[in-house]
Amino acid sequence: MYRYNSSSKQTSYRSDYALSNEAIAHYAPSVLAQSAHESRGERYTFIPTIDVIDGLRGQGFQPYEVRQTKVRDEGKREHTKHMVRLRHESAVASKEQVGEIILLNSHDGSSSYQLLSGFFRFVCSNGLIAGDICDDVRVRHTGNVVDNVIEGSFAVLDNLKTIESRIDDYKAIQLDESEQMLIAQQASVLRWGEDGAPINPSALLRIKRSADDDRSLWTTFNRVQEGLLQGGIAGRSATGRRTRTRTVGGVSENVKLNKALWSITEHFAKLKLAA
Repeated sequence: MYRYNSSSKQTSYRSDYALSNEAIAHYAPSVLAQSAHESRGERYTFIPTIDVIDGLRGQGFQPYEVRQTKVRDEGKREHTKHMVRLRHESAVASKEQVGEIILLNSHDGSSSYQLLSGFFRFVCSNGLIAGDICDDVRVRHTGNVVDNVIEGSFAVLDNLKTIESRIDDYKAIQLDESEQMLIAQQASVLRWGEDGAPINPSALLRIKRSADDDRSLWTTFNRVQEGLLQGGIAGRSATGRRTRTRTVGGVSENVKLNKALWSITEHFAKLKLAA
């Protein structure tokens, strides 16, 4: 499976196999930037993201997905914010999902090195980001960046075990229709605000495949996440014109919505388990 996406705000590419530097350079050239943007000062330590990835490869991590933010200023195209999803050789892939490390960076000052926990769900190509389990690991562009990112990656790898345990809990929590609708409504507000949604929130709960035909909190989360981020749902604009929701573009927006939706799911689970 190869998945390529291009929108007005980002390009992304995902493969079933570890990505080569050539593939990364084609879809996310800023990962292979050879210099910092001219706006960076003398205190900025430039370490190409690809050098960090090569260091992670030496520790058993391999990249499977890249994303890069599109920019109007072509002078920043080689330095803009990017995201790389990596999998460690110790990761055990079930039929449903696999744990991943998410690396964020830029070379124009818009982002430090950041590391987050994630899971990739095979059945719908959803990329869960769960950055609220613990504080995001952030590494500034100073000092021994490569070693610090590698150290942070192993911390996040340990964190994935906690997330996997929570996912098992969510699979056991069953929701009625009103509870599922409440999650969809909260997700709609995250994306479009109180009154700006072009669709009825119930459209986010639409079952697209047999694997999603159950009432668990985990499946509800995944259906809503897919509808929220991948777009393509028919609706109407504020003027009544027929439209379709767009794919979430931009690395920052994708991360923000993913983390917020995970937080909603976490909160909902606590309420259900306490009842």
